[in-house]
Amino acid sequence: MSHTHLLYHLVFATKDRMRLIQPVWEGELFSYMAGIIRNHEGRSLEINGDADHIHVLGRLTAKESLSDFMRELKAGSSRFVRRKYYPKFAWQRRYGAFTVSESAAEAVRRYIRNQKEHHRKQLFEDEYASLLVKHNIDFDERYLWD
Repeated sequence: MSHTHLLYHLVFATKDRMRLIQPVWEGELFSYMAGIIRNHEGRSLEINGDADHIHVLGRLTAKESLSDFMRELKAGSSRFVRRKYYPKFAWQRRYGAFTVSESAAEAVRRYIRNQKEHHRKQLFEDEYASLLVKHNIDFDERYLWD
């Protein structure tokens, strides 16, 4: 067996960045997402966000591709929200996935934990673009929010 340590900071938004995620049920959504991650033999280390997006710090396995995992995480969690809280809920198609070294994991956890405070000062759109720039990811703003 190979030895891997795949730690990711995942970021994705609601469709059209609508502010749909409500404080009264977000904890249940985060727990549900942690369950999806566990079902894929991964481990969620931190999940949080704001009304229009989610951040996940998770340890994933190398058994499936990141794109397959993200499809399952987003599909399963959107089905959960549609069944229980908002029938028209959906995530936007795109997502951000950034590798994290173990030495930076605690700083990323704090960053995710403080999302609500963070977004009192910065819009999600600006935060997301700055993450892409920080990680040297080229993007075309015309297609950023598909």
